[in-house]
Amino acid sequence: MNNLVIMKNKQAVTTSLQVAETFGKEHKNVLQNIDNLVAENSAAKSMFAEGAYENRGRQYRMAYMNRDGFTLLAMGFTGKTALNFKLQYIQAFNHMEKVIKTSRMDSYMIDDPIERADRWKTEYLERKHLAEENKQLRIPALLGNAVSASDDSVTVGTFAKILRQKGIPMGQNRLFEWLRGHGFLIRGGRRHNAPTQRAMELKVMEVRETVVNTNHGAVNKFTPLITGKGQQYFASKFLKQKEQHEEVSE
Repeated sequence: MNNLVIMKNKQAVTTSLQVAETFGKEHKNVLQNIDNLVAENSAAKSMFAEGAYENRGRQYRMAYMNRDGFTLLAMGFTGKTALNFKLQYIQAFNHMEKVIKTSRMDSYMIDDPIERADRWKTEYLERKHLAEENKQLRIPALLGNAVSASDDSVTVGTFAKILRQKGIPMGQNRLFEWLRGHGFLIRGGRRHNAPTQRAMELKVMEVRETVVNTNHGAVNKFTPLITGKGQQYFASKFLKQKEQHEEVSE
């Protein structure tokens, strides 16, 4: 019974292919009956919709029909067996329409405890998915389109300024310390504050190396840069930290 009626565009429907199989009829004859019904009365047109199915790599015509369309079509099917199938279809349509109606209701409005639990689970997953989408949308908004949508890299100081302007308290020195503490910048030595191998492999940071002439000779200067991908990556982390802190504060 579960296969007799399906949901399409939030409506309970069946197909000409399923009807032909259930009632033991040639599919081409079922399609012809539908065409005749639509030709005889234009009001029947809204009860049917064109569709297609695939068989061995080829597309073939079929038709979708709602409860009214099925009722109109099945009027011509007679016999005890046909009557049993009609009753099964009525039950299937009733079941699917109940499922559709329930899916539009909030969980607290559903009386049946099992259906209420199922709907609550669906609501939870929908809220979780929506929260993830909103989080991803907030990251470009946090950074500003000019930066987050760009492939250009920025200095640590520039990125700290962007974060601070968008409500995340992060100065340049503090950001440097955070990057060193989390293994994105080298701490100490000749390559102090140069991106680590990990940061380079993640493609969240890169380095600009320049030669500076001093009284003691030429010295290599390493300027760490945060890539476009890194800006999104780090902004996501800081945004998550901020939200967790706000939740604790509440």
